[in-house]
Amino acid sequence: MKIIVLISVIISLYSCTGSSVVEIGQKTKITVNPVFDAGKVLHGEEIVATFEVENIGDYPLVIAEVKGSCSCTVAEKPEEPIQPGEKGKITATVKTENAATGKLSKELRIVANTEPSLTVCKINAEVFRK
Repeated sequence: MKIIVLISVIISLYSCTGSSVVEIGQKTKITVNPVFDAGKVLHGEEIVATFEVENIGDYPLVIAEVKGSCSCTVAEKPEEPIQPGEKGKITATVKTENAATGKLSKELRIVANTEPSLTVCKINAEVFRK
């Protein structure tokens, strides 16, 4: 039984070689629109912001973390590396039920294998009440 498991692991390791393997120290470049303008938003509505990220470098792009500037902002990121020349999407949801009326600006911090490793985007809106 142990031999079968060992053979399975070896086969798995050999089948994982290819261009999607990311080595430590490989830095790439990205483009992303740094501002999402949600316009006017009714107090209590959720803002769903989508940021398209394009890998314009030579190595696979690995997005390690995407974090909002407060607990009202929750983000989702691609789990798989984005290959050179390809695009991926980051989606952030901002809850406005505790926001003050007027201008709203939230930051979204993207940590990836880029130089610099931190890219900051903003989500802007104007919150109003009926």
